[in-house]
Amino acid sequence: MSVGARRRLFFALWPGEKLREEIIERRERLGALSRRRVPDHNLHLTLLFLGDQPAERLDDIETAAVGVSASPCELVLDRFGWFAGARVVWLGGEPPDPLRALHSALSGRMSALGLAVDERAFRPHVTLFRKVAPRPELPEVTPLRWPVRDFALIESISGHPYQVLRTYSLDCAPDM
Repeated sequence: MSVGARRRLFFALWPGEKLREEIIERRERLGALSRRRVPDHNLHLTLLFLGDQPAERLDDIETAAVGVSASPCELVLDRFGWFAGARVVWLGGEPPDPLRALHSALSGRMSALGLAVDERAFRPHVTLFRKVAPRPELPEVTPLRWPVRDFALIESISGHPYQVLRTYSLDCAPDM
């Protein structure tokens, strides 16, 4: 990668195949809310968006995340929602305390590296559709249980599927 190159990065919960299929099944119940449906292979739950970072900072970011500690937990995705400003429809739920702790720990580690982090409250959700307006009528959803055992560092490359760069177990042992 050339000097000055940038990489668009974020930390996320990355669903396994069975969980991804369950998310897709729930999304399909909504019909065609928009032509901007998130591709199946890109469905995820963002923990912390880092944005465009200098490529040479990647090692620092990966190393800082290794030391993050949080307990495994279960996240229940039990509602559809709509963010008016972003015009996205999502599937989400209340974060359990260990997931809040994971988000906070990642934010702290990235801030210590001098990276700007979003100060808004953590609202875990999987974006299903973009460019949805006006506000749609959203049905009840069958709750989906997501066992949270790890998190991942993801790279977004325009026009390509998101790339999992590294997975971190919640017991702090990285999976390479």
